[in-house]
Amino acid sequence: MNIYHVLEFGKLIKLKKITSLELTQIFIQRLKRLLYIDTLLKENTRYNPVLEAVVTYTGELANQQAKEANELLARGVYLGPLHGIPYGLKDIISVPHYKTTWGSKTFKDKVLDTETWVFKRLKSARAILVAKLVTRTLAYDDIWFGGRTKNKWNIEEFTTGMVPFAIGSETVASMTLPAAHCGVAALCAIFASVGQTHIMSLLESLDKLGPVYRSVADCAIVLDAIKGKDLDDLSSRDILSRILSRLTVGYVDDVDMKVIRVLESKSINMVPFKLNYIVDSVQCIVNFTMDVDMLSHFDEWQRSRKYDDYESQANGLLNCVVHAYFQQLTMFSFSVDAFIGNAVDWERICMGNLVGMPVIVVPARFTNILGPPRSDCSRRTAMTTSIYAPPHRDHIVNALALTMAYQFVTT
Repeated sequence: MNIYHVLEFGKLIKLKKITSLELTQIFIQRLKRLLYIDTLLKENTRYNPVLEAVVTYTGELANQQAKEANELLARGVYLGPLHGIPYGLKDIISVPHYKTTWGSKTFKDKVLDTETWVFKRLKSARAILVAKLVTRTLAYDDIWFGGRTKNKWNIEEFTTGMVPFAIGSETVASMTLPAAHCGVAALCAIFASVGQTHIMSLLESLDKLGPVYRSVADCAIVLDAIKGKDLDDLSSRDILSRILSRLTVGYVDDVDMKVIRVLESKSINMVPFKLNYIVDSVQCIVNFTMDVDMLSHFDEWQRSRKYDDYESQANGLLNCVVHAYFQQLTMFSFSVDAFIGNAVDWERICMGNLVGMPVIVVPARFTNILGPPRSDCSRRTAMTTSIYAPPHRDHIVNALALTMAYQFVTT
């Protein structure tokens, strides 16, 4: 298991092997356009400008937060495993005194002096914000502001892993697919488990926040910090309130069987599993649902003809299917506590988001890329798997326990 994750960094800080300020400077240097010899991580890193992951550096805030974290520790006050740990926020999440561009040229100078729920929670845990990270325009489509973030394993892909953890959002696949391609872990949490006050809304019925991280143990730590009832977000609720003692886990027919064998070795009851619905047009359903909600959120923007600054892919046929019907079908499908699936199955990702199915992406292994390279980049592809939990049963804890068991016995 990779030791360079939140728990290990937190241990170094708690034991005063490194200060919060020193760790913060290491990760700021990793993000900036410099060749930096990282003595802690034992690797040469040259990330920007090739990878283009950052819209705004929050260096002044980061240094201030790191100094405060150091001072607290010097007084014997340690606030938990996120104390002094650097992180990044997707640039749809507002932070006072810093630009929140929503990935759009139209809003590139916009400053929202409001604190989001997730920023306040992480600030209380004494985590250190080092950067606002690139998002697609209005968190939608394939046009990027400030660069298209790329994958250090293969720069034709995306997500770089340059901070210990980050907070992202997902409406359809904005966390799931980047994590799957990069070989990092991600938790697309159950709907309303993390408050979304003062965050750009794309589709209120599907929008979710969650962490992208290096290990599932990190996920449990970060989710514990940001979960809870946000009084300004009426939809939010507290979800992690019980302990699991036994799991029955399904697996679909296209899953990586190496993952299944590892879980079976941990005496987990693994059973073949199949969802009882087939939806070939799920992409069209998602498009229709998103278009309707986006029209309401950006009505003034369209009336003022600012949409001329925005480019969009051509839409497919729009099919309207009753959302509750698919939720009901999915509920009847679940005779298991969780199931293992293919992390890059687009139809399954879309359907999971339509019905509110939480999913964790977990890295499994690397495979070499065959054929000549199309660019001067690393030539490995991350192989990942997804662990899904039933919607509306608060079974996200099942998925967390399962992924932690898998990562405990694998590298």
